[in-house]
Amino acid sequence: MVWTMGDSDGEDAVDTPALPVERNITFRFPASASSLELIRGLGRKPRCSLIISQLDGFSISRSLLLEVGLCLGPKLESLALPGSSITEASLLALLPRLSSLRRLDLRGLDSLFMSGAFLSREEHRQQVRSALCGLEELDLSDLRYLSDLTFNRLTGCTPRLRRLSLAGCHIAFEFDPYRGCPVGAVEDSSALLSLRNLRRLLMEQKSTLVALDLSRTSITPESLRTVAQVQGLFLEELILHGCKELTNYSVEVLVKHQPSLLKLDISGCTELTSRSVEAIARGLRSLTHLSLSQDWRITEKGLSDLLLLPSLRSLDLSECLHINGTEMVKGLKGSDAARRQLETLNLRSCTYIRDPAVFFLAQLLGDTLCELDLTSCSNVTDLSVCAVATYLQKLVVLRLGWCKEVTDWGLLGMVQRAKCEPDEETGDKGPRFTRTFGNMGFFKPPRLPFEERPKLVTPNDLEQLRQQAGASLLALSRLQELDLSACSKLTDSSITQVMRFPDLHHLSLSMLPEITDDSLVSTARHCRSLTSLVLSHCPGISDRGVAHAAPYLPRLQHLYLSCCNNITDRSLLLLVQHCKRLRTLDISRCNNISVAAVDFLQTQLPFLENLHYKFIGGADLSLSL
Repeated sequence: MVWTMGDSDGEDAVDTPALPVERNITFRFPASASSLELIRGLGRKPRCSLIISQLDGFSISRSLLLEVGLCLGPKLESLALPGSSITEASLLALLPRLSSLRRLDLRGLDSLFMSGAFLSREEHRQQVRSALCGLEELDLSDLRYLSDLTFNRLTGCTPRLRRLSLAGCHIAFEFDPYRGCPVGAVEDSSALLSLRNLRRLLMEQKSTLVALDLSRTSITPESLRTVAQVQGLFLEELILHGCKELTNYSVEVLVKHQPSLLKLDISGCTELTSRSVEAIARGLRSLTHLSLSQDWRITEKGLSDLLLLPSLRSLDLSECLHINGTEMVKGLKGSDAARRQLETLNLRSCTYIRDPAVFFLAQLLGDTLCELDLTSCSNVTDLSVCAVATYLQKLVVLRLGWCKEVTDWGLLGMVQRAKCEPDEETGDKGPRFTRTFGNMGFFKPPRLPFEERPKLVTPNDLEQLRQQAGASLLALSRLQELDLSACSKLTDSSITQVMRFPDLHHLSLSMLPEITDDSLVSTARHCRSLTSLVLSHCPGISDRGVAHAAPYLPRLQHLYLSCCNNITDRSLLLLVQHCKRLRTLDISRCNNISVAAVDFLQTQLPFLENLHYKFIGGADLSLSL
């Protein structure tokens, strides 16, 4: 659970009594003078985690870190410092006090490692080692100046690591460009991190280390073989996102030497083909999570065997351009229904996915699927939406952004069932359907002459909706995230009727030119748990809608209103009054908002972390070119 600064009034934030069943809550806030009282109040909790952003070398940040050590030292279990630039002295004054720390996130903190002197003194290393001997997770992602020397000093203080991230770090896997010789031919480098040093760590901590992230590095097939073959290393999770040097051979070697993998991310490895999918299906029988996103060479081949894996719970095939779902349906049909475990399926930008595939996937995964992403599946229509609403009623996350053929009728569930049963024949080309969908066995579109502009739904249509239990989007009562961005045929007729999800946290209605304030107000009244709302490029949203909606959205943390030209300074005043927890606000290109109003907003919402206001007040965009 993440608690954000501003989730309660200042007085309540300090008075934080222990709950009957105390959970480890993560508190996220920027460095500021007002954060000091919060930290003192957290000292009453038995344990907690912190994400502190925007720390620097000035006195406020130093005082804040000192207060963390004094008040939370033995109680803090996780610490992350994103977007910060702190000094070595500040961190070394804090770390020896954090005796219960289990997770440390230093990603992007180049200021610590630039000089190469971090932890160079033995007395500092002894103090840090004493405190961090129980550290389990260390994130060193995106450190440009990480070297063999600094890496050895830091990991020497953390002897029981379970998870290590080096994503985006400059690692020399085979050749040292500074010395002009193969890696490992000379002593530890003070300029870069080498494969030899990484392998040394893996050998030293192989008894505890189970997760490794080498995403966005230049790891080669032979280097991955070196990592996978470390004797006694049994990885459960490996993330290799964006490692473009890897080949099918790399995956086959990995599968052979690390068969106990539960989670594997090889997304963005653009040289991989279906040969890798087949190797994974054969060799990783305990796999639970697999990401093949952006591996555009992958085809349908091997997916049926992949879906037969008994423990597979999450599959990401986004931007795999050759996928149409036929082999996935075949694999699911070939497995025992009781053994289907898939909970998350991402098919974003799989443009060959069509209604028949969505129908069968929904029918076969109805008992387990909780998250479905069909973003930019351009051939998905109302029929798919109705199939999802009918069969996938356990969904928590549904993304339909840029599905431009989805209309009000689909959201309202107002399509008719065909008389025939589904055709069970599935050949090499997948399920067979007539042009009129007469043998689909589930839905066919209403016989209405749709024009370029969506046809309005009448009161008689809405009465028909009320008589069709479970057919509309309302059937997905567990939804916590819904994305309908750029479904440009949607209007108030459906949004005002189906946006009634009490647990909905994230909603995107951006680029819906036909919706008005009525949709905003209705959504706010019926979705009061919203923390993120995207309304960018909705010209029908105005101050009137914000005025009526804001009182119902006290939990709102992220609001996007860019290019809403009917929003004025009045809306900002309303947000100050009703939405005090805002962390992100985007009002870029809102022609009727003044700089003075933005300045006032910033003074009234001190915990606002991200404010985007480019080209407000009708600024001439040509001046930026």
